[in-house]
Amino acid sequence: MPGGSDRDHVGVLGVDIGGTKVALRAEEFAAGPAEGARAGEVRGATGAGVRAYERVLAWPGGGVEADVAALADAVGALRAESGLRFAAVGVAMPGTTGPTGRVVVWPGRPSWAGLPFDETLRGLFPGSRTAWADDGDLAALAEARHVGAQDVVYLGVGTGVGGGVVLGGRPLPVPGRGSPEVGHLVVDIDGPRCDCGRHGCLQAIASGPATLRRAAAARGGEVGFAELRDGLTQDRPWAHDAVRPAGTALAAAVVSLGELLDPAVAVLGGGFAAGLPGFVDLVGREVIRLARPGRPAPAVRAAALGGLSSLHGAVALARDLAAPR
Repeated sequence: MPGGSDRDHVGVLGVDIGGTKVALRAEEFAAGPAEGARAGEVRGATGAGVRAYERVLAWPGGGVEADVAALADAVGALRAESGLRFAAVGVAMPGTTGPTGRVVVWPGRPSWAGLPFDETLRGLFPGSRTAWADDGDLAALAEARHVGAQDVVYLGVGTGVGGGVVLGGRPLPVPGRGSPEVGHLVVDIDGPRCDCGRHGCLQAIASGPATLRRAAAARGGEVGFAELRDGLTQDRPWAHDAVRPAGTALAAAVVSLGELLDPAVAVLGGGFAAGLPGFVDLVGREVIRLARPGRPAPAVRAAALGGLSSLHGAVALARDLAAPR
């Protein structure tokens, strides 16, 4: 970026690590109107009118070493494109990490088990402040800041079901303790087996793969996401029969979280939920049906940031790290 002070070359980076791909978003540290053909003026949870650069990386396959190398290449390309020096980096991470910073388990990328995640981030981003958090927690943070709400529960429906909680404007996890595992709330003790080994978890009923399996059984043949979406649009009974249990299970989780935490808003996000016509409304109706008298249930809203909630949350984490203390 020619011209300007050194301050103009400082930015923050958000990284949303997923099971099949990684999304990266670099933003100028100082918010303000931007010029230039390669960067659009963006408005979202992390500030209005900031210059932003985005890149998506599909995992190459070949194990964790290949994954880390591909991520390093993507970061280098984004640095070159943006011309930014990253003061801070926030990372949304779906895998479970232990107290030493190693990945304990991540079903989406099993080869990452044992990876020293903290050390890896330091190697990828030397000289930058780095922090990571659960992707559901960061999605909840981004959505809460976007709508200006202090108390929010977030449920993200995709390959699994993630989630997070914001109370009083801050993510719920207590330092040293784990994040809320919304996807592993038990909503049907006689329900299907979850990949965690237990029966009846929300994820085992409401995730994208679980819903597609029901659709295949109801239709009598394999069903992809596009076919399920079209089936709903065309009002096919098999499509509604597949989707309805997911909506009811999510509503049961929302009502239960409402009883415990009393949030004002339940945000429903994730690529699978966002792509199904009428799905958020279905969950909202089921929440009203399941709520008990005298205890209003949280209002159900679609994620304002769509499938980018975790990415914007990662940027928000980076901005918090880079802000003057």
